[in-house]
Amino acid sequence: MKIAVTGASGFVGGAVCRALAERGIAVHGYGRRSTVAVGHVGGAVYRSWDVTRGPLGDAPQVDAVVHCAGSVTDWGPVEGFFRTNLDGTRNVLASFPSARFVHVSTASVYDPYRPTVAARESEAPVGRYVNGYGASKAAAERAVLAAMRERSAVILRPHAVYGPGDTTLLPRVLSAVRGPILPAVGDGCQRISLTSIDNLVRACLLAACGPVGEGVFNVADAAPVLLDDALREILAERGVRARPVYLPLAVVHPLAAVVEGLFLAARRSRPPRLTRYALGHLAVERTLDISAARRDLGYEPAPTCFTGAAEW
Repeated sequence: MKIAVTGASGFVGGAVCRALAERGIAVHGYGRRSTVAVGHVGGAVYRSWDVTRGPLGDAPQVDAVVHCAGSVTDWGPVEGFFRTNLDGTRNVLASFPSARFVHVSTASVYDPYRPTVAARESEAPVGRYVNGYGASKAAAERAVLAAMRERSAVILRPHAVYGPGDTTLLPRVLSAVRGPILPAVGDGCQRISLTSIDNLVRACLLAACGPVGEGVFNVADAAPVLLDDALREILAERGVRARPVYLPLAVVHPLAAVVEGLFLAARRSRPPRLTRYALGHLAVERTLDISAARRDLGYEPAPTCFTGAAEW
């Protein structure tokens, strides 16, 4: 069996490459970086490819492609998000027209303006998003859904991916610490579905190699956790002597909008520490129903765990 992986130079794509290679599967990894360490892709064949520049002219024949490439930040020009997440997805679809297509999407395609409570796959995409990231990932999903009429395709929707190599969730939490305090929003009792990198990789392998050739599936840890429990465990594992202090969403959300406006006016390329997108994913319940993945893919996730986070 041969499988192509896009985004192989990144967090998720690299983990997928390593897991496939460990199982003796021939892997072709693609990423924007010119080179990567051999160990990062598990010894897979690696080639530089910017998916925004068009289809791959001499793509190999593969049985499946796991599409992990994309822009995962919550800040930047809208056109940039669409160029990477939508146009890039279309280019990968065109490059491997006969392969099963596994699209790593996001739970950000659910409605950001209301809590996500045990969301089922049919509840997204929606017609409104708070930033270009959610809108572009929803558009990419629609492109894959359209392609699903003529080819085998599976869409996976993880939420808040964490684990060794994480460059987004844990760094963002830790960077917010101010002395003995970790400012947070809400009351800490909101339930959150998180997705460990191991669980996401497990879902990718089932989608690429399993008997189910099409469908849309939420992917998360075995059960939701309380935000306060997760934050305290992260801080403890990292040896950070701080505690979460919660602020009302009604106060912080308008402030985030003002901060975003100031950053836009100043044409700042780096994101503000406070964004409406980040608030929307941590200040209210964001939980996913993963029963479809359990039933159809045979997905059996491990529970949320931050043990070893000091070495991540």
